Amino acid sequence: MNLFRSLLFWIILALAGALVAQLLAQDPGEVIVNFSDWSYRKSLSYTLLLLIVGVMVVWVAWRVLSAPFVILRRRRKKAARVRLIDGLEAVHQGHWSRGEKLLDDAARDREVATVARIGAAHAASGRGDLQASRKHLAPLLEQHAAAHAVASAELALAEARPADALAALDAPAAQPLPPRGLALRADALVALGRAGDAYGLLGALRQQQALPAARLEALEARWAEAGLREASDANVLADRWEALPKPLRSDPAAVAAYAERAAALRWEDAAARSVEQALDARWNDALARLYGRLPIGRIDERLGHAERWLQAHPASPGLLLSLARLHRSKGQWSQAEAYLHRALAQGGNAEAWEELGHGFTQAGEDTRARQCYQNALRVGRGEAPVDIPGRDLKQKIYDQAAIEERDEHGLPRLRE
Repeated sequence: MNLFRSLLFWIILALAGALVAQLLAQDPGEVIVNFSDWSYRKSLSYTLLLLIVGVMVVWVAWRVLSAPFVILRRRRKKAARVRLIDGLEAVHQGHWSRGEKLLDDAARDREVATVARIGAAHAASGRGDLQASRKHLAPLLEQHAAAHAVASAELALAEARPADALAALDAPAAQPLPPRGLALRADALVALGRAGDAYGLLGALRQQQALPAARLEALEARWAEAGLREASDANVLADRWEALPKPLRSDPAAVAAYAERAAALRWEDAAARSVEQALDARWNDALARLYGRLPIGRIDERLGHAERWLQAHPASPGLLLSLARLHRSKGQWSQAEAYLHRALAQGGNAEAWEELGHGFTQAGEDTRARQCYQNALRVGRGEAPVDIPGRDLKQKIYDQAAIEERDEHGLPRLRE
């Protein structure tokens, strides 16, 4: 491409020269210059030729005289690039001191100074010298504010200083932030417990393609959940919930976060309704387990919903555990115990054993309660539980079957 452009230049120059020569052949003209006692009188063509030769002589002389300096400058640039490459490789391999020295030397070349200073700052941080790291980055603040902000934020986040990272990225001189800066700002906000603000950056992150689409999708769900849990009051919680896209409003993690935060804010209707709507739309055993654990009232209403779901999901250990909790909240320990045995028979985890222990403790059966708590620890470690003292297989079968009989309202009732 460069050869073609050079050839085109010389062709155009030759055509222009031929045109000028033709014009001068028709009328050579005359140039007269008088200065004091000196007089110059020549044809225009001769004068032009003389000027061209003079310019060429000056150009050649300049090239010859400047050649040593050009060679020296090229050698310096080449040496700087070699030091840059070697320094970056040394930092990558963890040779912090060697890499820092090489990159500090390479930073004397203005063309690679930015990259070299950032690499030297990472090397200084790698050997634990925060002051030296800041010193390497300081010259970038005036002419390369965005690069300075990104590098400072990376180092601050690596050292668990999210407030310093956010301060560097929010500096007016660093605006607008590059894609990497936006991603780091979101990380700093999340680390500071401001996931809701990080969620607001998703649009800009997608527009600038700061992160892969799959990772952004995962972060959207994670930040949505964290933002709901961080809501300071019911209004903020409602606004963040309504701002979520429809698929996320049925995501089990987001629903659980919303319900638990709503319950903590004494917004009982919203807490229960969110779980009910999510389970009606798509069944999830973890949400069914949460439904009975929510620290809210509405016991009878929740029992009604849970019994209705049991018809469609009779083998759900999470739902059986919720039913047990709700019955125990009403003081109906016999029914709660039966549901817990059924939940354990369906693969209930340590949480079911712990709930059974709470029930036995409340009933004054300390020996069985201790065994249940031990089983909860065993199951948590992946070990097999042991039988509860004083309860044979026949009684367990009775407990699991007893809840199948229902009263006139469709609620379970133990056989007499």
